[in-house]
Amino acid sequence: MELEIYSAFVKAGVSEADAKAAVESINREIDRRYAMHADKLATRGDVAELRGVMKADLAEAKTEIIKWTIGSMLAAVGLFATLTKLWH
Repeated sequence: MELEIYSAFVKAGVSEADAKAAVESINREIDRRYAMHADKLATRGDVAELRGVMKADLAEAKTEIIKWTIGSMLAAVGLFATLTKLWH
């Protein structure tokens, strides 16, 4: 990209030194802008890491749901058995 900008400036009649200075200025500004927002941007690695964490959390939640479901079912059966014995 830098070469294209430099060439466009030179073709437009800007001196080589001024064209080089302008391209360097553009690059510095891009770097400055990126640095200002870098902490808000997610990389592919960030997304992959988050996906891994979310998968682990979801697996843990599924395990908890199954545990509570089975526990509730066993408690209901035990309660039913107890009530049945009391009525007879």
